[in-house]
Amino acid sequence: MDLTPLIPVVAIIAFAAVKIARMRVPRPESPSADVRARLEALERSVQGLRQELAETQERLDFAERLLSKARDERRIGS
Repeated sequence: MDLTPLIPVVAIIAFAAVKIARMRVPRPESPSADVRARLEALERSVQGLRQELAETQERLDFAERLLSKARDERRIGS
């Protein structure tokens, strides 16, 4: 007895069962107001930290330029 012709039938039934199961699963709800407020506060904190980091990097670049300039002037003066 050859069961090969039953493979597509079983596949179609399995595919339909998966589709029906996905349709019955409830969709996740949108986050609550409290969760949204926390996320927005966290986002503002991250933006503030990024701004502080950018300012710190600018200061570091400025200090490196000053040190490099002083080093070059000493080398030329020697």
